Amino acid sequence: MTSLPPHPVVTAEASGTWTLGDLPVRRIGFGAMRLPQTGTALIPDAVPRDRGEAITVLRRAIDLGVNHIDTADFYFSPLRSANELVNSALGGPYPSDLVIATKVGPRRAADGSWAAAATPSELRGQVEENLRQLGRDHLDLVYLRMMGQDSAAEHFGALAQLREAGLIRHLGLSNVRPRHLDEARDIAPVVSVQNPYGLGFNTRQAELAARCGELGIAFVPFYSLAGAAREDGRGDGELPEVSAVARAHGATPAQVRIAWTLAQGPQMLTIAGTGDPDHLADNVAAGALRLSDEELASLDEAHRRGDGPSAERG
Repeated sequence: MTSLPPHPVVTAEASGTWTLGDLPVRRIGFGAMRLPQTGTALIPDAVPRDRGEAITVLRRAIDLGVNHIDTADFYFSPLRSANELVNSALGGPYPSDLVIATKVGPRRAADGSWAAAATPSELRGQVEENLRQLGRDHLDLVYLRMMGQDSAAEHFGALAQLREAGLIRHLGLSNVRPRHLDEARDIAPVVSVQNPYGLGFNTRQAELAARCGELGIAFVPFYSLAGAAREDGRGDGELPEVSAVARAHGATPAQVRIAWTLAQGPQMLTIAGTGDPDHLADNVAAGALRLSDEELASLDEAHRRGDGPSAERG
């Protein structure tokens, strides 16, 4: 059993690496959804986050060895856009090893309200908008974020054409069921699946996560800390097993949740997001936390008791 070191700064290298297609990334990445606003939800009246604070967090992530950032052009508040923040903080030029993943499919109006999902013919415009906002000539990884469609084939086929045209390097799927993965793999390679999953949360995703590992596909949970009373894992109402393991290691419950996620297989990547530099450092340090077999068994049992929504939402 390895606890977190009390003083030295732990970087993302401690979490190990995974290769997204041909792009090596550290298994602890950073999710930019929360950067444009305070709070935890993409809502029309979100309170914009301080710009300087957001840029500081992004640059601190790079300093801590993070080289995988997850974003989208629909991550914005009335004054802040996640893509623009990423570009301003890290672009000109971007670090050579940085992998930026984005998503297309959902649409939001300028006032922040949600609109109907993009049609296949509209996906090129979304890809080009992400390119413009990020200041890049191609996108490293683009997820097709499903919005309740029965089939992924037509939308994914449109993205595969953009990949052939050189606008996209690799393709992924988000908010999907196993049959969507089968559909997409018949069209073009899939390097990553991003679905809502965490300790005690959406337990039905475990089978898909394991299958991704067998296929050499990354599984990237989002809302992976949402099983706690608060999304950052620090609030009241935490699972007693998580709290006990955290006390034993002098760690936070959020760190235990991240460590448990990484222990589910080498294909598991994390993209926990935060607007707080201290929370960011804690999240990255979780990559060095090694749980004992007994602790993992206890947490696995707590996980099996959990339940949550299917992959239709999140």
